[in-house]
Amino acid sequence: MKVKRAKPVSDELLKKMDKWWSAANYLAVGQLYLLDDPLLRRPLRKEDVKRKIVGHWGTVPGQNFIYTHLNRIIKQYDLDMIYLSGPGHGGNAMVAQDWLDGSYSEIYPDVSRDEEGMRRLFKQFSFPGGISSHVAPEVPGSINEGGELGYSLSHAFGAISDNPELIAACVVGDGEAETGPLAAAWHLNKFMDARTDGAVLPILHLNGFKIANPTVFSRITHEEVEEFFRGCGWTPLFVEGSDPMEMHRKMADTLDEAVYMIRTAWQREREQGITERPRWPMIVLRSPKGWTGPKEVDGKKVEGSFRAHQVPIPMTKDEHYAQLEAWMRSYRPEELFDENGAPVPELLELAPVGDRRMGANPHANGGKLLRALRLPDFRKYALDVPFPGSVEASDMTQLGGFVRDIFKLNKELRNFRVFGPDETMSNKLGSVFEEVGRDWNAEIYDDDEFLASDGRVMDSLLSEHCCEGMLEGYLLTGRHGFFNSYEAFIRIVDSMFSQHAKWLKVTKALPWREEIE
Repeated sequence: MKVKRAKPVSDELLKKMDKWWSAANYLAVGQLYLLDDPLLRRPLRKEDVKRKIVGHWGTVPGQNFIYTHLNRIIKQYDLDMIYLSGPGHGGNAMVAQDWLDGSYSEIYPDVSRDEEGMRRLFKQFSFPGGISSHVAPEVPGSINEGGELGYSLSHAFGAISDNPELIAACVVGDGEAETGPLAAAWHLNKFMDARTDGAVLPILHLNGFKIANPTVFSRITHEEVEEFFRGCGWTPLFVEGSDPMEMHRKMADTLDEAVYMIRTAWQREREQGITERPRWPMIVLRSPKGWTGPKEVDGKKVEGSFRAHQVPIPMTKDEHYAQLEAWMRSYRPEELFDENGAPVPELLELAPVGDRRMGANPHANGGKLLRALRLPDFRKYALDVPFPGSVEASDMTQLGGFVRDIFKLNKELRNFRVFGPDETMSNKLGSVFEEVGRDWNAEIYDDDEFLASDGRVMDSLLSEHCCEGMLEGYLLTGRHGFFNSYEAFIRIVDSMFSQHAKWLKVTKALPWREEIE
C-alpha cells in the first residue's frame, strides 16, 4: 500500500499543543528557580526562590517545542520513537515533558503529578541531593548524556541499527554542531540500510548562540546551510521564525513531510526492492534563544541573545522577583493545571500512551529488550603449542574466527556488531568477513572488498568518535558489540569510554534501569 501524505493539522489541535508547550516551559522555569508555591497561588516571595540558581534556559523552550510536536506525530502515526537531547544542558526540558506525560511519576512516585509532586520536581532540580541540570541516566527516556557534546548523532545511528521500526529524533545544538565528532556524524547516513535499520531524524536547533558567542551555522546564509546539508546527502527542511502559532503550523507541516519521506523510503526498499540510497530528511529549526522568556533584564537584551543561555534573570535585585513572577504567570498556569496541580484533561489527551511515550520507550532502557548473545565454545579456538616456539600464530587471527562464529550463531537475531575505524583487517580480524560484510550504503566498485548495504562491521568510517558513539547507542538500546582499535589511536576516545562507564555506574544505582551488560 502506498504511503499517503496526511491532512494538515487542525488549528484547534495546534492551540492545544501550544498549551502543552506553555505547560512544559512553565515546569522548566519552575525547576530552574522555585523551592515552593509551585502553582503561584500567592504573590512570589523571596523564600519561594532558590538562593543559588544553577541551570540553563536558552535551549529549553526550543527543545520543549520539538518534543511537543514529536508527541503529536508519535500518536498520529503510531511511531516507535526515542528522543536524544544533544545540546549540552537543558535537562529541565526533558524532565518537564516526562512529568507531563506521566512517565516520570511512574518511575519516581514521590514526584507525583499534583501540587506536592510539582514542588518536589522544582526543588530537586540542580539542588543538593537532587538531580543534575543536564540530561542524565536518571532521566527517563535518555540514552545521551547532556554536556558530552558531539556524540548525539552517532548514538542515534547506533540506536537505529538493526532496529527497523525505530525512529531516533536527535536534537543537535548549534554549538554542538561545531564539534569534530558531530561534524563527521552527518555522514552516517551513508551506512544505514532502509531494509533492516530504522531512521534518524536530526533536528539542528539554530538558536544562534553558545554561552558567550554566536554559532557558525546561525551566522551563515540560509542557502549556505541548505547547500551544506544537501552536500552531506540529506534533504533539509526548514522551520524558521518566532511567532508561536506560525511556528506551530510550520513545524506540524514539516514533521508530516518528514514522516512521509521516512515511511516512503522504508516502503521503497522493503516492499518494492528499490535499493537506491534515500536522501533522508533532517530539520533545521531556527528560533530565538530563550524563546518566550524575558525580553530584557537590567536594560540588556536577553531573549534572542547569548544572555539567555544560562540563568536569564540572576535574582540579585528586588525587581527581579517581580520580573520572574510576571514571566511565569505569562504561561497562564491556572489554565494548564487543575486545583490539585495535575495537568488539565485537555493536555493529558495529547500525550502518547504506554510505551509509545518517549520517556517510557523500552529502547531507551535497553536492558528490557536485551537478549543473551549465543557464544561458541572458546576452547575450540585454542592452539596446541607442544613446546615454546613450535607454532607461529596470531592470537588476533584466532579471535577473528571466534568473532566470525558469533555472527553466525546470532544471524537471525541480528543483535551483534563490530565497530572500529578501518582497522578490522589490520587488527587481523579478517575472518569475520567470511560471514558478514562491511556496513556501506554509498557507491560500491567492482574491486572493493566486503562492502555490503546490510554489512554488520562498522569500520568504513575513519572516525573513532563516530564508531564508538554508534557502539554506545547500539549497546544502550539492548544489543551486543565491541570496539577494536590500535593502542595509539584508542586514546582518541578515552573520554568517551570513561563517560560510558560513568553512565553504566549510575544506572546500577537505578532499579528501574535494566542491566545491559
